Amino acid sequence: MSISSMIRAADPTHANMDTALDALGFDDGSQAAGFEALTRMNEALIAPFTGGISPAALSLAVYDWAVHLGMAPGKRLELAQKAVRKGNRLAAHLAAAAVDPQTPPCIEPLPGDDRFNGEEWQHFPYNVLAQCFLLNQQWWHNVTKDVPGVAPHHEDVISFATRQILDMFSPSNYPLTNPVVLKRAAETGGMNFLQGISNFVEDTNRQLTQQPVAGTEAFQPGKTVAITPGRVVYRNRLIELIQYSPATDTVHAEPILIVPAWIMKYYILDLSPENSLIRYLVSQSHTVFCISWHNPTAADRDLSLDDYRRLGVMAAIDAINAIVPDRKVHATGYCLGGTLMSIAAAAMARAKDDRLASVTLFAAQTDFSEPGELALFIDHSQLHFLESVMWNRGFLSADQMAGAFQLLRSNDLVWSRIVHDYLMGERTPLNDLMAWNADTTRMPFRMHAEYLQRLYLDNELASGRFMVDERPAALQNIRAPVFAVGTERDHVAPWKSVYKIHYLTDTDVTFVLTSGGHNAGIVSEPGHPHRHFRMTTKKAVDPCVSAEEWMAECSSQEGSWWPAWSAWLASHSSADKVAPPSMGSSENGYVAKEAAPGTYVHQR
Repeated sequence: MSISSMIRAADPTHANMDTALDALGFDDGSQAAGFEALTRMNEALIAPFTGGISPAALSLAVYDWAVHLGMAPGKRLELAQKAVRKGNRLAAHLAAAAVDPQTPPCIEPLPGDDRFNGEEWQHFPYNVLAQCFLLNQQWWHNVTKDVPGVAPHHEDVISFATRQILDMFSPSNYPLTNPVVLKRAAETGGMNFLQGISNFVEDTNRQLTQQPVAGTEAFQPGKTVAITPGRVVYRNRLIELIQYSPATDTVHAEPILIVPAWIMKYYILDLSPENSLIRYLVSQSHTVFCISWHNPTAADRDLSLDDYRRLGVMAAIDAINAIVPDRKVHATGYCLGGTLMSIAAAAMARAKDDRLASVTLFAAQTDFSEPGELALFIDHSQLHFLESVMWNRGFLSADQMAGAFQLLRSNDLVWSRIVHDYLMGERTPLNDLMAWNADTTRMPFRMHAEYLQRLYLDNELASGRFMVDERPAALQNIRAPVFAVGTERDHVAPWKSVYKIHYLTDTDVTFVLTSGGHNAGIVSEPGHPHRHFRMTTKKAVDPCVSAEEWMAECSSQEGSWWPAWSAWLASHSSADKVAPPSMGSSENGYVAKEAAPGTYVHQR
């Protein structure tokens, strides 16, 4: 019997809904839960058709922009004037190009836009198509920006959405308007399209059957990646703690704990032997421990952010203290793991727990007031919508997260791949970093909801309102020296946001800005070509400068930042090296178990 029929049976006249529900045994609490569940179910059903984007959030942004544009005649006249000017620029260029084909284009692509590179795009009519598109793209940027009265967040959403729509219609995406594709078709007799169809069918089949992308078979953890020798020395429901075997006769006395983000598999820091940060640290006489996170399922829906701190960071530190007694720990966190590490360090400082020798943060934010382009997907409406999706399944799935990250770099991750794989009929050989990126994880409902609400929306950590054990975890209490790394092209944790650790702590801060993005900037091994970094140390008593001033004053150095960090760790360790510790500590209950990379890394 449906709920509605049950209500009619209890109260045929519908005179008193509450009385009818009470008669059926629904108290106020269960009624409220039922109403909330109905709303959650409705949003969860809508989500697959909207790509996980809240229709309400997008509608509010469109309405805000459209109303304010309609109320700004000056802005509309300005846009009309710009349209005429761009038309005149194009006409003048076409007239000049008719006389001299070597006439420079009237507009150049933005830095990083490689869609129209290549000699083929310099010839008529394809050069005209490219310039028309770029002029149109520039005009629409003006349409969506600087509309008086529009909320900054709504302006960013509209600009982003408009850019996605424009990118769909780029002439580079279609075979008849892409001269590079046409040249390839002439060379292969059209076989590139047949191969592209084959690639499309294979990718679609893999997606429908939930198989990893083609080529990942060559990168198996424990076989070709994540092969630095070590043992699992501790396991609970959330983590495996891996201790790595020493590679030198003596080691620095203070061990390193690495806390990776749970949004990724830990072995991004232990990829192939030649670009493994963990292997490099071990070779530099460091004792290294690393957390490998459990891949949560629906049964883990109620794991909280504090569970990740207690069962993750604190449990690992306790284990390391038992294995390497009477030694402080160099705590290192990457991305979300760095944010969690900073929370744990602040809580430890508040409790006068001085077990940390230093704190290192890789591409990790502690102030979320300017979190970068991911903030496009985070507002109160979007968070409620996302919570409903997670509530329905108990976790946020990898495919839902991947969609957001791909949209942030749609030209690189979506459209260029479509052109390359399906129009050109080619395959980009996977490397270890790309294969790792395809080895996805999930995030539990409660933890992720708390993370987005408390850190992204409410910015509790930076404002000193993040509570741990009913006490504020204030970053200002941290006295251990901090080493923070930002990357120049980071779309997830913009370096200027990472830089704000200077404003939130009262300790020595060494800041590194390295070339590359969120992942490639961290996996930056010595010998990697075209790498550079900037590095300075601000003492606790030194004045703060802005990120722009820091950039202007700090000179660039060629090469990898890894040796500089290793030397920094050594300078904050005991002067004398010691014999390597035992693998685990059976007398304290930390028995060495499976060989690295353990079992959690294989969870799908």
